[in-house]
Amino acid sequence: MRDRFGVTLSEDQGMGQRLAEEARERRQGSTVPAERLAAEIGIASPLPVRLQGAPLRLEWGRHLRASRGKLRFGHGPGMPIHAASFLRERRMVLDRELKSDPGELARIALHEIFHFVWIRLNNRDRRRWELLLLEETSAGARGELGWSAEMRRAALRPDDPHRRTRRWREYVCESFCDTAAWLFSGLRSHPEFTLPSRFRPARRRLLRTLILEHHNTLRI
Repeated sequence: MRDRFGVTLSEDQGMGQRLAEEARERRQGSTVPAERLAAEIGIASPLPVRLQGAPLRLEWGRHLRASRGKLRFGHGPGMPIHAASFLRERRMVLDRELKSDPGELARIALHEIFHFVWIRLNNRDRRRWELLLLEETSAGARGELGWSAEMRRAALRPDDPHRRTRRWREYVCESFCDTAAWLFSGLRSHPEFTLPSRFRPARRRLLRTLILEHHNTLRI
């Protein structure tokens, strides 16, 4: 199962026996200052950016899955996922099994962290990222730097970019988060890094430019 990110979820603990199983699979989390979030998660590669903002709630669980738009824990129906973020609640949930794979933990956690970055970028910065993707699309780019963005790119209709539909806007967000995870996770290669090499330098330059323009500090 490939990773799925960016699913908008509410949380539901289920009923009866399922409730008991989910309670066993879930562990209480902790409230973490923004500047310590990466270290608290266990991201080994140092980030070239300082995270700033109110504390976030970080939780770990086992057998995370999305079912009917809700986050569930334990075995049962639904799509297996490795992480989920609740932006309004300032809360992130990660699968504790990721701790056994530091590279994958970094990739997935960074994707989630940059969802919090994205919603706090100003419109000008988000539009710059969108224009870069328009250029890629016009050049016939295929593939992405993560499955979350790739599946959304594949689902786009020809008129979505110019109409700026919800499908397009969700793709732009996921592309930003997957690109940050690719750039900062420390992974040189991954099966989900399918964007052709010729398109990657422009993404790297723009993301690093945005960070520099914000004085190496991003709000989350």
